[in-house]
Amino acid sequence: MKRSHDYTSTIVWTGNRGLGTRTYRGYDRTWDIAIGGKPVVHCSNDPLLGGDPGLHNPEDLLLSSLAACHMLWYLHLASDAGIVVEAYRDSPLGVGETEPGGAGRFLRATLRPTITLAPGSDAQAADRIHHEIHRYCFIARSVNFPVTCEATYEVRPDQPMRA
Repeated sequence: MKRSHDYTSTIVWTGNRGLGTRTYRGYDRTWDIAIGGKPVVHCSNDPLLGGDPGLHNPEDLLLSSLAACHMLWYLHLASDAGIVVEAYRDSPLGVGETEPGGAGRFLRATLRPTITLAPGSDAQAADRIHHEIHRYCFIARSVNFPVTCEATYEVRPDQPMRA
């Protein structure tokens, strides 16, 4: 039986310079994401659209959410398979397009994790796990663009024990 669950968030526009949206260039494209009991995240529009490059934008957050969801499922499935992951770092790449009228969308995303495995680990078995994740990952199952994974692996060599 499927279970339904809710997610909530409060988005507060912080870009009113005093005159609201009276003119197109007269306000900032900034806002805060507030979720009860968690730190506030300050955001801005994509710098290509005049946003603050020092703040997170929706595209950053979507790509990061996609990569984080994949990572969490990878760690879960690796643990279930007896594969010991010692480190995981991803530098995902999202490719988007903007139409002449300003509408944009993601065309694709490539996850590019570097995964460190415990000595004696089977990197091929570790790699096969990525192909299972899209059956589970909430975010990947929710987007309408292709998501691929180009993982690299480091198997930590055995270290002699120190006395």
